[in-house]
Formats: sequence, structure tokens, C-alpha cells
Amino acid sequence: MTDKPDPLPSSVREESVSFYARHEKIHPRSVSGPFSRLRRLAVFLLLGLFYLVPWFRWDGRQAVLFDMPARKFYIWALVLWPQDFIFLTWLLVLLGLSLFFVTAVAGRLWCGFACPQTVWTEVFIWIETWIEGSRSKRIKLEHSRWTPEKILKKATTLFLWLVLSLWTGLSFVGFFEPMQTLTQNFLHFSISGWPLFWTLFYGGATFANAGFMREQVCKYMCPYARFQSAMFDADTLIITYDEKRGDPRGSRGKGTSSAASGLGDCVDCTVCVQVCPTGIDIREGLQYECIACGACIDACNTIMDRMEYPRNLIQYTTQHAIEGKKTRLLRGRTYVYGALLFLIFVGGMVALLNRKTADLDVIRDRNALYQEDDNEEIGNVYLLRVLNKEMQPRRFSLTIEGLPAARIDGGLPHWQIAGGEVYTTAVRVEIPAGSVHGGHAFRFILSDDSTGKRLVSEKSRFIAPR
Repeated sequence: MTDKPDPLPSSVREESVSFYARHEKIHPRSVSGPFSRLRRLAVFLLLGLFYLVPWFRWDGRQAVLFDMPARKFYIWALVLWPQDFIFLTWLLVLLGLSLFFVTAVAGRLWCGFACPQTVWTEVFIWIETWIEGSRSKRIKLEHSRWTPEKILKKATTLFLWLVLSLWTGLSFVGFFEPMQTLTQNFLHFSISGWPLFWTLFYGGATFANAGFMREQVCKYMCPYARFQSAMFDADTLIITYDEKRGDPRGSRGKGTSSAASGLGDCVDCTVCVQVCPTGIDIREGLQYECIACGACIDACNTIMDRMEYPRNLIQYTTQHAIEGKKTRLLRGRTYVYGALLFLIFVGGMVALLNRKTADLDVIRDRNALYQEDDNEEIGNVYLLRVLNKEMQPRRFSLTIEGLPAARIDGGLPHWQIAGGEVYTTAVRVEIPAGSVHGGHAFRFILSDDSTGKRLVSEKSRFIAPR
């Protein structure tokens, strides 16, 4: 049996082409310089706050605790309740506008120095460098066959990553569960289901994101990288390569001037690529993968110093500055962002400082429209819930406003309510028969006995015969 001839000529024959490139792990090279020192300072400051704040105490309790079961948010001396949820919205809006403002002025400063992905990845790389060595040693180890030495180094790195990840997950849950109790339960293997789940979940996410996914989170998962260009313009500070000064690129001996070699200042050493945590070549122009960490600037300046060339071939500047034009960091969009930030911040702070320190809920008894007694009085019964939002005991009084000749059965009520407690009681409001007809709106007024200040009023309705 003979094979049938191919009906298509070789010039148009289809070939199988793969559009998937296997991911190669990036091993950033260590670098020193102003941006690297600033990044290390940010790491120590941010992680120091994250890991230590749950251990701080305030007035006999955890200083920062979001107690979901009790529905109380403790932030140092401030205590927020579910009724104060608007302040969480205010904070999120404020943070969002702050990100827009910083991006319009300084580019991706958040990504390079404050993003959790960047911060934890930096620490994981430090651990990896400490155990496995420099960039060249790590690459060599990565591509070598498995030996006892490689197994030991990889196992030690993974173990330290795992310890840091579990500590991270535990610290995160410590903002929602009392940290001291949580830690004791974890060490004694008596931690309950949900705290254990979230500890393992956030610890596992840290382990995967900072240990293995790293730059892939920035490249493929982070939405900020995709819409940042909408906030950039020619006056936005970005990491940029001076193409006019640097090109044409080429290697040359130390001390050789660019004019003598007929080349630009770039010696094509690729150190800027080797230090980049996302593995990009900044010489190819601004790219969405760039997180503006400034590592390439520090690396390039080191090479320029060795070659005795001027610094800042790669620099943190604006497109207008590179083109020799005037840069305006403060311009239309920054004024708008700044004004909105100021107004929202001031408005939120005024509302926060003047928020209600007590709350009153009123539910009218619907089992009976009204009650008539022998004294020719009409009565309605109400269920009251009084919340003391302060953490110290307070004495409250209740009065009525807007209901003619109304009185509370038993006289003016006074209640001593402990800090952070809810007091529930029933009161009967009475009026002389015939003083009102049908439904009549009025208000309960809750006051602080010690100051006489009206704290809150709650609208209700009194039902009488028509």
C-alpha cells in the first residue's frame, strides 16, 4: 500500500505553532542605591506595622480589633459600630482618590513600594538569596540536577517561606480575633475552625503569590496595571530611559568615552534587566509590567559611575523633562484630585468627630392599636433599645417631643447603661383622651444626664381613636 501524495505544496502546508511560552522564573539581582534603600525602609515599616499592631494594647483590650461577632470595630480610642458603616465607605473612597492622586503625580509609586504583593515578594526574595546565594548561584541551582545540597537549600527556603506565610495568616486573622488568645490556641493546636481556615487561606495565598507567582500577579492578575495609563500624561513621573543619550548601545572598555567609541552612553550590560523584579527591559520604553521600584535606576547609576559617565541614563522623571520641556506636577487633574481629597477628608473628619455617641431604636407594639384606661387616658406601648457607644458607663434620660400633654407611665425614665452595652425596655406613653385623634407623629429624645445634651431623637407614631 502506497501513501497518498500531499495535495498541498510545502510552501502552503499548515504547521502546528504554539503560542504558549513556558514561564521562566525570574531571579532579580541584588542592587544598592537610594531607591533600594527606600524600598527596604518601606518593607520594614509596613510589615512592622502589620505584624506588631495586633499585639498593641489600649485601655485593657487589643488596640486594633475588628470584632465581627460583637459588631464592634476598635481602632485605638475610637470604637465604631454597624451604624457607623458609612465611615468605612468614606475611608475606601478616600483611599481610592489618594491612589488616583499619587498615580497622576508620581506614577506607580504604590506598586513599587507599598503594594502587599511587592512587599512580601521582596521579603521572600531576601530569604531565597540568604539561603541559595546570589543571582548567578540561584540560576545555576535552579537548572542543576537534584543533589543533596540542592534538596537541602530548596527545603530550607520553602520551610522559612512556610513559617513566614503562617505568621502572616495568623497576624491577619489577629485583626479580627484577639491576637493573644488566637496565638495560644494555635500553638496548643486548639484553634477553632474558621480562624484556622482563614489563617491557612491567607497564609497559603502569601506562600503562593510571593513565593511562586510573584511578577505574574502584577502582569496578569492586577487590574491596576491595565488602567494606569488612563491616569498618566506627559507630566507624570515615570521610570524612563533616555534614548537620545543612550543609543546606539554597545559594549566598550572602562574609561572609553562615548564620543570615541561612536556609541551612546548605554554599554548594553543588561544589568537593568537583571535587577528588574518583573524581568522587563526598560530601554524598550514604558511598559505596563513596570512597577516603578527604581531598581534599574540604582543599577544603571552604578554602571555609569564605573564608566565615569554622567548618572541618570535611566531616571525617575517625566516625558516632558526628557524632551526638554517644562514639567508641571501640579496641573488640572492633580488640582481636581487634591480638592476632592481635601473636601472628602474634612467632611469625613467633621462627621466622625460629631458622630452620635448613643443610638436609639423604637418599635411600636402592634398587638394593640391603643389602650384606654379608667382615667380617660389613651396609651401606646413601645419597645426601646438604647445603645451606649462609649466605653464608659453613662446615665441617660428619655423625654417626648411633639405630642401634646404626653407623659411616660411611671415618670421620666433614667437608665444607667454600661459602656458598649445595649439596654432594652418597654415604655408606655399616655395622653388625655381626646387630645389627639387618629395617628400623630412625635419624637423620643434621648439625653445624657451628666451634661443635659440631646444625643439622639427617634421618630415614632402615636395611635388614638378617631
